[in-house]
Amino acid sequence: MSRSSSLPYLWMLCGAASFTVMALLTAGLRERCDWQWVAIARSGLAMLFAIVLALFGGAPLVVFRPASLWARSLAGSISLLCGFYAMTHMQLSEVLSLTNMFPLWVAVLSWPMLGEWPKFDVWPAAFVGVVGMLLIYQVNLEGDKIAMGAALLSAFTSAIALISLHKVREIDPRAIVAHFSGVALLGCVVAMFVFPREKSLVLDLPTTLLLVGVGLFATIGQLFLTLAFSAGPPARVSVVILSQVGFTMLGEMLIWRRTFGWQTLLGIGLVLAPTAWMLLRGGEPVREIPLEEAG
Repeated sequence: MSRSSSLPYLWMLCGAASFTVMALLTAGLRERCDWQWVAIARSGLAMLFAIVLALFGGAPLVVFRPASLWARSLAGSISLLCGFYAMTHMQLSEVLSLTNMFPLWVAVLSWPMLGEWPKFDVWPAAFVGVVGMLLIYQVNLEGDKIAMGAALLSAFTSAIALISLHKVREIDPRAIVAHFSGVALLGCVVAMFVFPREKSLVLDLPTTLLLVGVGLFATIGQLFLTLAFSAGPPARVSVVILSQVGFTMLGEMLIWRRTFGWQTLLGIGLVLAPTAWMLLRGGEPVREIPLEEAG
Protein backbone atom coordinates (compact mmCIF):
# COMPACT_ATOMS: atom_id res chain seq x y z
CA MET A 1 0.00 0.00 0.00
CA SER A 2 1.42 3.35 -1.03
CA ARG A 3 1.79 6.22 1.39
CA SER A 4 -1.12 8.15 -0.21
CA SER A 5 -3.45 5.15 -0.15
CA SER A 6 -2.62 4.34 3.47
CA LEU A 7 -3.19 7.87 4.77
CA PRO A 8 -7.01 7.52 5.16
CA TYR A 9 -6.45 4.47 7.40
CA LEU A 10 -3.84 6.31 9.48
CA TRP A 11 -6.21 9.26 9.84
CA MET A 12 -8.97 6.90 10.93
CA LEU A 13 -6.70 5.29 13.55
CA CYS A 14 -5.85 8.73 14.97
CA GLY A 15 -9.57 9.52 15.01
CA ALA A 16 -10.30 6.31 16.90
CA ALA A 17 -7.72 7.17 19.56
CA SER A 18 -9.18 10.68 19.96
CA PHE A 19 -12.74 9.38 20.26
CA THR A 20 -11.56 6.86 22.86
CA VAL A 21 -10.28 9.67 25.07
CA MET A 22 -13.58 11.49 24.55
CA ALA A 23 -15.55 8.39 25.60
CA LEU A 24 -13.44 7.87 28.73
CA LEU A 25 -13.95 11.51 29.72
CA THR A 26 -17.68 11.10 29.11
CA ALA A 27 -17.78 8.12 31.46
CA GLY A 28 -16.03 10.25 34.05
CA LEU A 29 -18.93 12.73 33.83
CA ARG A 30 -21.59 10.05 34.39
CA GLU A 31 -22.12 10.97 38.05
CA ARG A 32 -21.45 14.70 37.65
CA CYS A 33 -24.08 15.89 35.17
CA ASP A 34 -26.82 14.76 32.79
CA TRP A 35 -25.93 13.35 29.40
CA GLN A 36 -27.52 16.34 27.63
CA TRP A 37 -24.88 18.66 29.11
CA VAL A 38 -22.10 16.36 27.92
CA ALA A 39 -23.59 16.31 24.42
CA ILE A 40 -23.90 20.11 24.44
CA ALA A 41 -20.25 20.46 25.48
CA ARG A 42 -19.18 18.03 22.77
CA SER A 43 -21.11 19.72 19.95
CA GLY A 44 -20.81 23.34 21.14
CA LEU A 45 -17.07 23.31 21.78
CA ALA A 46 -16.45 21.33 18.60
CA MET A 47 -18.39 23.96 16.64
CA LEU A 48 -16.34 26.80 18.15
CA PHE A 49 -13.03 25.02 17.58
CA ALA A 50 -13.94 24.12 14.00
CA ILE A 51 -15.11 27.67 13.16
CA VAL A 52 -11.89 29.16 14.55
CA LEU A 53 -9.79 26.66 12.57
CA ALA A 54 -11.77 27.38 9.41
CA LEU A 55 -11.49 31.15 9.76
CA PHE A 56 -7.75 31.09 10.49
CA GLY A 57 -7.18 28.63 7.67
CA GLY A 58 -9.21 30.61 5.16
CA ALA A 59 -11.76 27.82 4.66
CA PRO A 60 -15.22 29.12 3.61
CA LEU A 61 -18.06 28.07 5.91
CA VAL A 62 -21.16 26.49 4.38
CA VAL A 63 -24.72 26.56 5.72
CA PHE A 64 -27.59 25.80 3.34
CA ARG A 65 -26.12 23.68 0.54
CA PRO A 66 -25.45 21.01 -0.58
CA ALA A 67 -28.26 18.71 0.59
CA SER A 68 -25.77 15.90 1.25
CA LEU A 69 -24.13 18.05 3.90
CA TRP A 70 -27.46 18.39 5.71
CA ALA A 71 -28.01 14.64 5.45
CA ARG A 72 -24.60 14.14 7.05
CA SER A 73 -25.27 16.67 9.82
CA LEU A 74 -28.81 15.54 10.68
CA ALA A 75 -27.95 11.83 10.73
CA GLY A 76 -24.78 12.58 12.66
CA SER A 77 -26.72 14.61 15.22
CA ILE A 78 -29.10 11.72 15.91
CA SER A 79 -26.11 9.41 16.24
CA LEU A 80 -24.41 11.83 18.64
CA LEU A 81 -27.44 12.14 20.92
CA CYS A 82 -28.05 8.39 21.01
CA GLY A 83 -24.36 7.68 21.58
CA PHE A 84 -23.99 10.01 24.54
CA TYR A 85 -27.14 8.68 26.17
CA ALA A 86 -25.81 5.14 25.82
CA MET A 87 -22.30 6.01 27.06
CA THR A 88 -23.73 7.48 30.27
CA HIS A 89 -26.06 4.51 30.93
CA MET A 90 -23.97 1.44 29.96
CA GLN A 91 -20.41 0.17 30.18
CA LEU A 92 -18.27 1.87 27.55
CA SER A 93 -16.89 -1.26 25.89
CA GLU A 94 -20.35 -2.71 25.26
CA VAL A 95 -21.66 0.62 23.99
CA LEU A 96 -18.79 1.12 21.57
CA SER A 97 -19.06 -2.47 20.35
CA LEU A 98 -22.68 -1.80 19.38
CA THR A 99 -22.14 1.67 17.94
CA ASN A 100 -19.16 0.36 15.97
CA MET A 101 -21.41 -2.00 14.05
CA PHE A 102 -21.77 0.90 11.63
CA PRO A 103 -19.20 -0.49 9.12
CA LEU A 104 -21.72 -3.26 8.38
CA TRP A 105 -24.41 -0.66 7.81
CA VAL A 106 -22.01 1.36 5.65
CA ALA A 107 -21.46 -1.67 3.42
CA VAL A 108 -25.19 -2.41 3.14
CA LEU A 109 -26.26 1.23 2.64
CA SER A 110 -23.53 1.83 0.04
CA TRP A 111 -25.89 0.20 -2.45
CA PRO A 112 -28.86 2.60 -2.25
CA MET A 113 -26.75 5.65 -1.34
CA LEU A 114 -23.61 5.28 -3.49
CA GLY A 115 -24.61 2.74 -6.13
CA GLU A 116 -21.99 0.25 -4.93
CA TRP A 117 -23.08 -3.36 -4.69
CA PRO A 118 -21.92 -4.93 -1.37
CA LYS A 119 -19.71 -7.99 -1.49
CA PHE A 120 -21.19 -11.39 -0.72
CA ASP A 121 -19.40 -11.68 2.63
CA VAL A 122 -21.25 -8.62 3.97
CA TRP A 123 -24.35 -10.73 4.69
CA PRO A 124 -22.77 -13.52 6.81
CA ALA A 125 -20.68 -10.82 8.51
CA ALA A 126 -23.87 -8.97 9.42
CA PHE A 127 -25.40 -12.19 10.79
CA VAL A 128 -22.39 -12.91 13.02
CA GLY A 129 -22.44 -9.30 14.23
CA VAL A 130 -26.09 -9.61 15.21
CA VAL A 131 -25.32 -12.81 17.16
CA GLY A 132 -22.63 -10.91 19.06
CA MET A 133 -25.06 -8.09 19.73
CA LEU A 134 -27.60 -10.54 21.15
CA LEU A 135 -24.94 -12.07 23.39
CA ILE A 136 -24.03 -8.64 24.74
CA TYR A 137 -27.75 -8.06 25.33
CA GLN A 138 -27.99 -11.28 27.35
CA VAL A 139 -25.04 -10.24 29.52
CA ASN A 140 -26.70 -6.88 30.20
CA LEU A 141 -30.25 -8.10 30.91
CA GLU A 142 -30.37 -6.00 34.07
CA GLY A 143 -29.07 -2.92 32.29
CA ASP A 144 -30.78 -0.08 30.48
CA LYS A 145 -32.62 -1.50 27.45
CA ILE A 146 -33.23 2.00 26.09
CA ALA A 147 -29.48 2.61 26.18
CA MET A 148 -28.84 -0.52 24.13
CA GLY A 149 -31.45 0.53 21.59
CA ALA A 150 -29.90 4.00 21.47
CA ALA A 151 -26.47 2.48 20.78
CA LEU A 152 -27.85 0.45 17.86
CA LEU A 153 -29.69 3.47 16.43
CA SER A 154 -26.47 5.45 16.78
CA ALA A 155 -24.67 2.88 14.60
CA PHE A 156 -27.33 3.01 11.87
CA THR A 157 -27.51 6.81 11.67
CA SER A 158 -23.72 7.03 11.88
CA ALA A 159 -23.47 4.93 8.72
CA ILE A 160 -25.80 7.32 6.89
CA ALA A 161 -23.75 10.28 8.10
CA LEU A 162 -20.43 8.76 7.05
CA ILE A 163 -21.62 7.77 3.59
CA SER A 164 -22.90 11.31 3.15
CA LEU A 165 -19.39 12.51 4.07
CA HIS A 166 -18.06 10.75 1.00
CA LYS A 167 -20.44 12.82 -1.13
CA VAL A 168 -19.21 16.18 0.20
CA ARG A 169 -15.48 15.51 0.02
CA GLU A 170 -14.96 18.68 -2.04
CA ILE A 171 -15.87 20.79 1.03
CA ASP A 172 -13.11 21.68 3.51
CA PRO A 173 -13.18 19.27 6.51
CA ARG A 174 -13.21 22.18 8.98
CA ALA A 175 -16.35 23.58 7.38
CA ILE A 176 -18.01 20.13 7.47
CA VAL A 177 -17.24 19.71 11.17
CA ALA A 178 -18.50 23.23 11.93
CA HIS A 179 -21.80 22.59 10.10
CA PHE A 180 -22.37 19.22 11.75
CA SER A 181 -21.52 20.54 15.20
CA GLY A 182 -23.86 23.50 14.80
CA VAL A 183 -26.77 21.28 13.78
CA ALA A 184 -25.94 18.86 16.60
CA LEU A 185 -25.86 21.71 19.11
CA LEU A 186 -29.41 22.69 18.17
CA GLY A 187 -30.48 19.07 18.61
CA CYS A 188 -28.80 18.90 22.03
CA VAL A 189 -30.60 22.05 23.20
CA VAL A 190 -33.93 20.54 22.14
CA ALA A 191 -33.02 17.34 24.02
CA MET A 192 -32.62 19.39 27.20
CA PHE A 193 -36.36 20.10 27.15
CA VAL A 194 -37.63 16.84 25.62
CA PHE A 195 -35.81 14.28 27.80
CA PRO A 196 -35.85 14.26 31.62
CA ARG A 197 -32.88 15.54 33.63
CA GLU A 198 -31.77 13.97 36.88
CA LYS A 199 -28.78 16.01 38.09
CA SER A 200 -27.96 19.65 38.64
CA LEU A 201 -24.98 20.99 36.72
CA VAL A 202 -22.19 22.19 39.04
CA LEU A 203 -19.28 23.65 37.08
CA ASP A 204 -16.47 22.94 39.50
CA LEU A 205 -12.93 22.63 38.15
CA PRO A 206 -12.91 18.84 37.51
CA THR A 207 -16.31 18.93 35.76
CA THR A 208 -15.30 21.90 33.63
CA LEU A 209 -12.03 20.29 32.58
CA LEU A 210 -13.81 17.04 31.69
CA LEU A 211 -16.41 18.87 29.59
CA VAL A 212 -13.76 20.90 27.77
CA GLY A 213 -11.79 17.69 27.16
CA VAL A 214 -14.85 16.03 25.65
CA GLY A 215 -15.26 18.89 23.19
CA LEU A 216 -11.56 19.14 22.37
CA PHE A 217 -10.96 15.45 21.66
CA ALA A 218 -14.27 15.20 19.81
CA THR A 219 -13.10 17.97 17.48
CA ILE A 220 -9.75 16.30 16.87
CA GLY A 221 -11.42 12.96 16.22
CA GLN A 222 -14.01 14.52 13.92
CA LEU A 223 -11.37 16.23 11.81
CA PHE A 224 -9.40 12.99 11.40
CA LEU A 225 -12.59 11.07 10.59
CA THR A 226 -13.65 13.66 8.01
CA LEU A 227 -10.24 13.52 6.34
CA ALA A 228 -10.36 9.72 6.24
CA PHE A 229 -13.84 9.42 4.75
CA SER A 230 -13.24 12.21 2.26
CA ALA A 231 -10.16 10.48 0.84
CA GLY A 232 -10.83 6.75 1.23
CA PRO A 233 -13.53 4.20 0.36
CA PRO A 234 -16.19 4.36 3.13
CA ALA A 235 -16.82 0.61 3.48
CA ARG A 236 -13.11 -0.11 4.09
CA VAL A 237 -11.93 2.99 5.95
CA SER A 238 -14.77 2.69 8.47
CA VAL A 239 -13.47 -0.66 9.72
CA VAL A 240 -10.36 0.95 11.24
CA ILE A 241 -12.54 2.70 13.85
CA LEU A 242 -13.00 -0.73 15.48
CA SER A 243 -9.65 -0.16 17.16
CA GLN A 244 -11.55 2.25 19.42
CA VAL A 245 -13.10 -0.71 21.27
CA GLY A 246 -9.68 -2.17 22.06
CA PHE A 247 -8.38 1.22 23.19
CA THR A 248 -11.45 1.64 25.44
CA MET A 249 -11.16 -1.82 27.02
CA LEU A 250 -7.53 -1.05 27.85
CA GLY A 251 -8.57 2.28 29.36
CA GLU A 252 -11.30 0.67 31.48
CA MET A 253 -8.83 -1.88 32.82
CA LEU A 254 -6.21 0.74 33.65
CA ILE A 255 -8.52 3.43 35.07
CA TRP A 256 -11.36 1.47 36.70
CA ARG A 257 -9.68 -1.93 37.07
CA ARG A 258 -12.52 -3.51 35.16
CA THR A 259 -12.48 -7.23 34.32
CA PHE A 260 -14.37 -8.84 31.44
CA GLY A 261 -16.33 -12.11 31.57
CA TRP A 262 -16.05 -14.61 28.76
CA GLN A 263 -19.57 -13.88 27.47
CA THR A 264 -18.83 -10.18 27.19
CA LEU A 265 -15.53 -10.83 25.41
CA LEU A 266 -17.18 -13.32 23.04
CA GLY A 267 -20.00 -10.91 22.25
CA ILE A 268 -17.58 -8.06 21.58
CA GLY A 269 -15.45 -10.36 19.44
CA LEU A 270 -18.44 -11.50 17.38
CA VAL A 271 -19.42 -7.89 16.76
CA LEU A 272 -15.93 -6.74 15.78
CA ALA A 273 -14.55 -9.76 13.92
CA PRO A 274 -16.89 -9.64 10.88
CA THR A 275 -16.09 -6.02 10.09
CA ALA A 276 -12.37 -6.66 10.52
CA TRP A 277 -12.74 -9.62 8.16
CA MET A 278 -14.33 -7.36 5.57
CA LEU A 279 -11.23 -5.15 5.61
CA LEU A 280 -8.88 -8.13 5.31
CA ARG A 281 -10.96 -9.42 2.40
CA GLY A 282 -10.75 -6.03 0.66
CA GLY A 283 -8.90 -5.67 -2.58
CA GLU A 284 -11.24 -6.51 -5.39
CA PRO A 285 -13.31 -3.51 -6.44
CA VAL A 286 -17.02 -3.34 -5.71
CA ARG A 287 -19.42 -3.71 -8.63
CA GLU A 288 -20.72 -0.36 -9.80
CA ILE A 289 -24.45 -0.31 -10.59
CA PRO A 290 -26.52 2.47 -12.13
CA LEU A 291 -28.24 4.73 -9.62
CA GLU A 292 -31.57 4.02 -11.35
CA GLU A 293 -31.13 0.32 -10.55
CA ALA A 294 -30.18 1.18 -6.98
CA GLY A 295 -33.48 2.98 -6.49
